[in-house]
Amino acid sequence: MCQGIELIGQRTALASKWSHWIRQSHRWLSMAFTLTVVTNFVVRARGEPPAWVTYSPLLPLFLLLFSGLYMFALPYVRRWRSARVSRAAA
Repeated sequence: MCQGIELIGQRTALASKWSHWIRQSHRWLSMAFTLTVVTNFVVRARGEPPAWVTYSPLLPLFLLLFSGLYMFALPYVRRWRSARVSRAAA
């Protein structure tokens, strides 16, 4: 019984570290995305930019999409898991 509680504690700690890493990455990606968009506008003001400048915001944008979806779903998954654990304990 004690080992089960210890295992749940380890999983919670690992999930917390993973969530923290995702949130920090999301913040830095948002700054990178903003910087690429601003750069894109500055380069466009000077003339027609090369294709790589035009498409440079896409990589951070797609990464932001995945990290944002993870953070959006996280409270629902936690609620679902806690309900499942409480049903199993009853």
